Amino acid sequence: MFSPFNARAAFAYRQSSAEGASPHQLINLLFDGLLASLRNARASLGRGDLVAKCEHLVKAVRYIEEGLKGGLNLAQGGELAANLRNLYDYCVRRLTLANLRNDDALLGEVVELVETLAEGWRGIANAQASPASHPVSALGA
Repeated sequence: MFSPFNARAAFAYRQSSAEGASPHQLINLLFDGLLASLRNARASLGRGDLVAKCEHLVKAVRYIEEGLKGGLNLAQGGELAANLRNLYDYCVRRLTLANLRNDDALLGEVVELVETLAEGWRGIANAQASPASHPVSALGA
């Protein structure tokens, strides 16, 4: 489901502490960065700092578009990859609307969705399934 990372994503990884990390760990880092950006956007909105809110939301959208969504391999990942792409698109639409309306509830909705995805992704590493039946084998991680 995940393709070799595109050039922009590879650049982002080189700029982070991700050197030497496995593809699975890189996705964990993307989720961590996305959640941090979303939480910072909510905090900025709460303080009334709309410039900072917007900056954090731009980062969040980049994590989704260039990292998570950009790494999907629709050919190998099939329905799961397509569903993730659709969910990522939905999150970007909700973040855009949240930014436009300064709506904390919409930001909270995306945080909950991403936390659920991140928790599931982290659970894959802990699964005891064999490599042939393990969901990560379809993800390329």
